[in-house]
Formats: sequence, structure tokens, C-alpha cells
Amino acid sequence: MRPEFLFFLLAYFALVLLVGLKFSRRMKNLEDYFLASRSLSPWLVFLSLTASWFGATSILVTTDEAFRVGLSAFWLVGLPAVATVLVFAVFLAGPIRRLDILTLSDLVERRYGALVRHLASGLIAWYMIVLAASQMVALGQFVRPFLKLPYFWSLSAGTGVVLIYLLSGGLRSVAATDVLQCFFLSGGVIGLSVFLVRSSSATVLFEVVRREGKVDYFHFFFDLERNALIALSFFLAWTISPIVWQRIQSARSEKAARQGLAGAAGAFVFLYGLVVVIGVFALPFFSGRPPSSTLVSEIIAAKLGPFGGGLLFVAVTAAILSTLDTALNTAALTFSRDIFFRLLAPSRRAASSSVGAARAATLLAAGLAFVVATRFESILQTLGLASEIMAEGLFVPGLAMIFMKGRHALAGGLSLILGGGFAMASFLSALNIVPFELPAWPFSVPYGLALSLLGFCLGLALDRFLRRSL
Repeated sequence: MRPEFLFFLLAYFALVLLVGLKFSRRMKNLEDYFLASRSLSPWLVFLSLTASWFGATSILVTTDEAFRVGLSAFWLVGLPAVATVLVFAVFLAGPIRRLDILTLSDLVERRYGALVRHLASGLIAWYMIVLAASQMVALGQFVRPFLKLPYFWSLSAGTGVVLIYLLSGGLRSVAATDVLQCFFLSGGVIGLSVFLVRSSSATVLFEVVRREGKVDYFHFFFDLERNALIALSFFLAWTISPIVWQRIQSARSEKAARQGLAGAAGAFVFLYGLVVVIGVFALPFFSGRPPSSTLVSEIIAAKLGPFGGGLLFVAVTAAILSTLDTALNTAALTFSRDIFFRLLAPSRRAASSSVGAARAATLLAAGLAFVVATRFESILQTLGLASEIMAEGLFVPGLAMIFMKGRHALAGGLSLILGGGFAMASFLSALNIVPFELPAWPFSVPYGLALSLLGFCLGLALDRFLRRSL
């Protein structure tokens, strides 16, 4: 065990808990718990969204990808993140904000009916659970080599800290801690990129690239088919992701939501650009000897002193926790509002125990994500499977329902069943639960998306035919 890292981790956990509990407030209903009473300022929307989006894949997987293939690593998360937030800021924030809904499933019911709503709620809950699990996987893998803890206990430590302030203050505590975590993760990324650029030089980097025969290292469009499919999968999933919808609904106004989204887009260009710089400029440090673990972990352990390494250790932990708490909070919103109070106990919807149900749903979400995390140890695979759920199951009917009028139950239902069913089959195939093999993510995305679009078009035609017949 490296005792200095344990000290930094415990100090950081204490600071996060202090902030999270300090800014918690007495909550009366689900809107207080999950939407912070619709009071977030543009700055809180910006900082909270930036921190919650910049997670494990951003800082661990992307640096590894940039180290391996060069500039094209920006396609992995950076490009879809920027594109998604800009689409929301320019086109979708206004329509979403003007809708009188609390959750994404409310709009699904309005456009496609109660049955499709329940199917969509299950799909969204599944997506958020797998997303939370991807951050738990990252936490366990990142912490384990420094503290020499078993994978199980590495998962448990970070998840326990998140649950304490999440159960206390809901989204308000998430937003407050995200401000702190955004400061740490931004400082870590900036500091590490400056250190690597100053410790090496462009001349040395070009020489190492030439010597190792990496002819496409500075080619932004290298391996375009794979990168474009990954970017498409993330873009489609995030466009219909409840996380952004929740931030838009939590803002104090439409203008505040748009300003926060625009600020997040600029931050993503900057941060993901620096992440790629880190991976590229680390190449001379490990020339001929690739890192035995993740690149950032190797730099922390071998290239920085105790203080610098400890700060970067905290920065990576902040990036992971800031996504984990958001995923669990949004998953709990679906479990409580869309499953428990709408499906299992509709007569208790206005009960005073709503906040208690929200907290119970948070614990349930954490438990399910924990179970999934014990089955996977690949961060990118887990996050990819999560994005596949939304991209194939809900993107087509989800985007259409924002702008369409009237109810089209068959269109939404067939689209969700065909696309979501294919995503479920891919998920079970990845777990080796089903006896057949499907194309691996991201190459499975076009098939599921095509099935979803086919189902929507067929259902829309049937809806119109039946309406004319009646």
C-alpha cells in the first residue's frame, strides 16, 4: 500500500462529504430531491454537467487510446460530448424546458401511451445502472493498485462515500460536490498536460513516433469506421440521456439551461483536447515499454512525486465520483417516479414518504450497479454497452416525441421493442449468457438502430392506417 495515496484519498473523501452535507437541504418531495427545486444557476448547470460528463472514460480510457493511436482518440468521447451538448443548447433545450414533464418517461406516455412508458422506464433504468457500473469498474481498477485493496472493497469505498451525500441532499448535493470535483479534475488534467509538455518536446515526440512506425499517429481520421461508430453510439445515447434532460429541467430558466450547456461545450473542447495531449506526449516516457496498467496510473506511480501524484490521484477519483453520483441519482429518479409510483404503487404517488422512496431507490440503484460492476472489468466495454441501450432502444422514438403531436403507440412500441430487444441481446451475448454471438459493440450499433427505425416507421404506418379505418 502507498500510504500517501491513502491519506490523499481519505482527505478528499472527507472534503466531498463536508461539501455534500453542507449544501443539502430539507426536501419535501421528489422535485426537491431530483431537480433541486428547479433552482440551478447557469454556473451550476455548467459545472455540474461538465463534472458529471467528464468521467472514467474521459480521463483513463481516452488517455490510453491517445497514447496508442494518437490524435484520433478525440473521437472516442470528446467529439460526441461536444456535439451532443451543442445540439441540446441550440435545438433541444427550449422544447424540453417548455414541456410540462418531470421525467423523460412522462413525455413517452404522452406520445406513445402507458405501456410504452413502462417499457421505456425499464430501458432507462437499465441504461443508468450500467452507466453507474462503468464508473464503479473504473474506481475499482484505479484504486486497487495504489491501495492494494481487493476489487470488491475498492468498489465499496467510493460507492459508500457517494451514497452518504447523495442520500442526504439529492441533486442539490450532487451539484455542490460537482463544483468541487470539477475544480480537482480540471486542475489535474491541466497540471499533467503542462508537466508532460514541458518534460518532453515536439522534436522528441516526432522522433519516437517515426522510430516506432506510428504513421497515422497525427492523423485525426485514423480508423474512421470504428471511431465513427463509437462516436455515433455515444452521441445517440447521450442525446436521449436522462442526465442532460434532468439538468435542463433543474435550471432556473430556459436561458440558464442554454448558458450552462454552451459553457459545458466549451469546457469539453478544452478538457478533451488536453486529455489527448496527455496521451500523445506521454509516448516518449514509455517508448518501447508500454504501461502495465492504465497510462495515468503509471504516470502517478512512477513519474510524479508523492505530492503531485497524490493530487492527480484525487483528480482521477473526482472524475469518477462526479459521474457515479449523477448516474445513481438519475437511476433512482426512474426507479421511484417512473416504476414505483407509476407502476407498483400509483395510489401512493402523493404520499409524504416520497423522499423516503427516492432514497430507497438510490440504494437499489447502487446495489444493482454494484452487481453489474462485479461482472465486467473493461471500462469502455461497460460504457459502450450502456450507450447501446439508449442508442438502439430509445433514440429514434425519443427524438421524434419531442417534436411530434398526438399519440402514436405502435410507432413508439415497435421501435423500442425491436431496437431495445437487439440491445438486450447484445448485452446478454457480451455476458456469454445467450448461446449465440452478435456483432460486438460498436459494430452492433447500425443493426440495432436500423431495427429501431424500421419498427418506428412500420408502427407509424399502422397507427395512421388504424386511425383512418376508425
